[in-house]
Amino acid sequence: MLKKIALALVVILVGFLGYVSTREGHFRYERSGVIDAPPAKVYEYLSDFRHGQEWSPYEKADPTMKKVFQGDGNHVGDILEFEGNSESGSGALEMVKQVPNESVEIKLTMTKPFHAENLIEYKLAPEGDGTRFTWAMSGDGGFLGKLMNVFIDCEKMVAGQFETGIANLKSVLETPKT
Repeated sequence: MLKKIALALVVILVGFLGYVSTREGHFRYERSGVIDAPPAKVYEYLSDFRHGQEWSPYEKADPTMKKVFQGDGNHVGDILEFEGNSESGSGALEMVKQVPNESVEIKLTMTKPFHAENLIEYKLAPEGDGTRFTWAMSGDGGFLGKLMNVFIDCEKMVAGQFETGIANLKSVLETPKT
């Protein structure tokens, strides 16, 4: 009887892992919002890692995050290495492409809680008197990402952080400086 139960559990586990392996590994999460500021002003905050502490939901989740900046700021090749708490994780951001006042591309390499390499894209487009800011992240989560997506709505979790970041940046840029 015990052998039949063990065999049934093995069959269920193999079936579940087979199901997980058939799921899509590639992902793309995207959110956007309009900020009442010109593209040049929004770009200034996105193209320099040093401004992240003012609006990034990940930096706000861990005010004691350790950060090491490499580069002069606002240049392709600049790197931000970070070591944060369990909400922020640890890894590095590398500025890989910039089109002034239009777009920024960043390579994200996570080391904790697990290894991942993703592409972050910031796109800016004039809209009315403001700027439409679109924040996207794409990558391949591999088998672990597929498994996590069975149990966790990663789109909701990650894109929810994007929405918070867009709202934070909106607040920073639309609040009059005193």
